[in-house]
Amino acid sequence: MKILVLNCGSSSIKYALYEMESKTVITSGGIEKIGLPDSFINVKLNGEKHKIDRPIQEHTAGVQFIFEVLTQGPYAVMKDLHELDAVGHRMVHGGEKFNKSVLLTPEVMEAFAACNDLAPLHNPANIKGVNAVSALLPDLPQVGVFDTAFHQTMPDYAFMYALPYDLYKKYGVRRYGFHGTSHRYVSQRVCEFLGIQAEGKRIITCHIGNGASIAAVKDGKCVDTSMGLTPLEGLMMGTRSGDIDAGAVTFLMDKLNLDTKGISNLLNKQSGLAGVSGLSSDLRDVLAGVEAGNNQARLADDMYVYRIRKYIGEYAAAMGGVDIILFTGGAGENQWQVRDGATKGLEFMGVKMDEAKNKACRATEAVISADDSKVTVCVIPTDEELMIALDTQALVK
Repeated sequence: MKILVLNCGSSSIKYALYEMESKTVITSGGIEKIGLPDSFINVKLNGEKHKIDRPIQEHTAGVQFIFEVLTQGPYAVMKDLHELDAVGHRMVHGGEKFNKSVLLTPEVMEAFAACNDLAPLHNPANIKGVNAVSALLPDLPQVGVFDTAFHQTMPDYAFMYALPYDLYKKYGVRRYGFHGTSHRYVSQRVCEFLGIQAEGKRIITCHIGNGASIAAVKDGKCVDTSMGLTPLEGLMMGTRSGDIDAGAVTFLMDKLNLDTKGISNLLNKQSGLAGVSGLSSDLRDVLAGVEAGNNQARLADDMYVYRIRKYIGEYAAAMGGVDIILFTGGAGENQWQVRDGATKGLEFMGVKMDEAKNKACRATEAVISADDSKVTVCVIPTDEELMIALDTQALVK
């Protein structure tokens, strides 16, 4: 069975083609700068990357281009599109309507479109991707896998904001959480890796990348997560502020004469590591600044790991303890300094790190806590695309 995974953003389409018998990626890549004259596709095949420049004005043409690359020319891996068995889509915001992956029918797409207000940049792009495939291959089964679905097991006291209840009933204002496909994958995978059952285990999953979130997973189900109505809430991120006093938001709007778009741009695109360090949104650049003695970089790094550590403590309290802490995402998998800073001072909880193991681990499954640590600390590389492919396979079968 061959399954194509698509992740459609507002100006990009990422893809991966899977052979499901072996659960391996045949080829992958992505189109960038859709709608601009310098758009292009990157193709990864047999460990090598190739770039093809082509103007792509909209998503249907983008999906058509991906199909063309898959079946024609030097990077073709299929004779024709009929070798495809299904397409799995990353769908960003399913609201309260979707707590699991589903086959995409007209009724499902109508319900998904009703969530557009909750993710105005992402959901319409997801819809464009589904429609593009339908236009080109109308009989091909398609599956939607929702970023928010894994977090729909949160209890009401965890997902509600302390606002007038009518705002929740009328507008759906509540905490939804994101990175759910990643949190679901790594919380399942860590149990397989350690040879244990999810039942009875309290796991804290730390997805640390340019966007970052943490989830509390008890008995295999999410009971809390750091992102909220939007991906802005929670941890300090590459360009996002994370948690901030709402009074500070209105204060800044008055002082800087900002409208809602202006304050959204400030909090989502000019804050976080980039805003505090004044250097970059990339943690690697910030850590280089720390090494060079840049005080703002040092402050940004300290804030960054402190917030991770604080959330770990919160979620251990929420679950009555913790058995496993795992790190994933770009920084979580590759930056030992983040894992070190985020776990410092947690000895009172039973966390004892192995410094050598931590420093040696980079983007591979590993236990990085000491042998006598009461809490197991792991690195588990995420694989959201594989999770989407597996859900698609299960539903199509």
